[in-house]
Order: sequence, then C-alpha cells, then structure tokens
Amino acid sequence: MILFIKNMVGVSCKVISQMELEKLGLKCISVEIGRIEISESVSPEYLQKIKAAFLIFGLEVIDTKKEILVEKIKHVIIEMIHHTDDRLKMNFSNYLSEKLNYDYTYLSNTFVEEEGITIEYFIILHRIDRVKALIVYNELTLTEISWKLHYSSVAHLSAQFKKITGVTPSYFKTRSPICA
Repeated sequence: MILFIKNMVGVSCKVISQMELEKLGLKCISVEIGRIEISESVSPEYLQKIKAAFLIFGLEVIDTKKEILVEKIKHVIIEMIHHTDDRLKMNFSNYLSEKLNYDYTYLSNTFVEEEGITIEYFIILHRIDRVKALIVYNELTLTEISWKLHYSSVAHLSAQFKKITGVTPSYFKTRSPICA
C-alpha cells in the first residue's frame, strides 16, 4: 500500500514517519519525500490511527488525487530549487509538465484550487528561501547565486528578494544568520 504524505520535506520527516509506522506494527518497504510504501494494506480504521500519529508531527496522510498531485508539484519544485545544482534547460512550466505528465494549465489550476497561491508564487518563495540560505553560507557572490537559481540578473534577484522579505540581499547579509 502506498501512502502519500503532505508536509514531508526532509530527512527528519522520513525518519519520524518510518518510526511511527513501525510503532503501529507496519513494515516500510520504501520511504521517500511525500510517499511511503508499506508492506500491507490497512483498514480505514487503522488508516485513522496512522493519520493521528502523523498529525502530531505536522504530517498529513492525503488521499484525494488533487492533493496528491499538488504534493508532487511541490516536491518537484523543492527538489529542483533546493537539491539540484543543474541549470534548467527549459522553463519551470515545461519542466513540471514533462516531469508530471500533465498539461501545465491543469497543474496550475489544481495548485491554485488546493493551495490558494499560484505555482509561480510558490516557486518564488522557495527560490528566496534558497537565496537566504546561500547568503548565510557566504560561499557564493550574489552574481553566482543569481545564476545558480536561474535569475536573469542580480538586479532581478535583488528586486524579488526585497519584494518578498522587505529588505535587500545586502542588508540581509549584514544581519544575523538566525534570520534565514
């Protein structure tokens, strides 16, 4: 049986999920971000126990097709922004369509319907989070960061950064790393 999990964003979430399922006597075949395969099917009553155990940690078992698709969209975006150093050879909309095998208009409409924000805004928020992390690490210049995160220029990165955070990247850099 495959469980789709909302808000599962890192290694710690994977570990917690696996531990909670093992506490409930279930064996995990595979645990990936947003997706867990367990060795057996469970009853609706048992599924409620799993949901309750996960909810304590801010994780949510999802089961509608639209919710699952939105989580897949989020994971593709997060993977691309936070875990891939390669520059995209195409724009995000084409990349998402190709990766998920859906028309981008359908993906976009479903995302807005479920999340209340556009895919583009979600991408911007995560790009800015990544910019903040890279500024705090202090290993790259703003020019290198703008190239790495597919901005057309440092000015574009700076303008978007200020619009989202309220401060310039330079000012952010002078502040405490705790702000990231």
